[in-house]
Amino acid sequence: MTTTLPDRLSNDPRSPHHNAALLEQGVGIRFNGVEKTNVEEYCVSEGWIRIAAGTARDRHGNPMTIMLRGKVEPYLRVPEDSEKA
Repeated sequence: MTTTLPDRLSNDPRSPHHNAALLEQGVGIRFNGVEKTNVEEYCVSEGWIRIAAGTARDRHGNPMTIMLRGKVEPYLRVPEDSEKA
């Protein structure tokens, strides 16, 4: 089963780019060749990711984010159980 990942994906359920079913499968991000685990949102075509800026929160309680530009490579994570089988 191959699933094509969208050009843009967000963790925020209020975003129009949120896809809960896909996020449950496990999406990994390589940014400039480095694995990132704190990505809030990404866009492949525009070449950026948003990551949380430490523990800072805005006035609504949402994490403050920083936009970084570079090469974005999303992929589906393989569950550890299926690797050993």
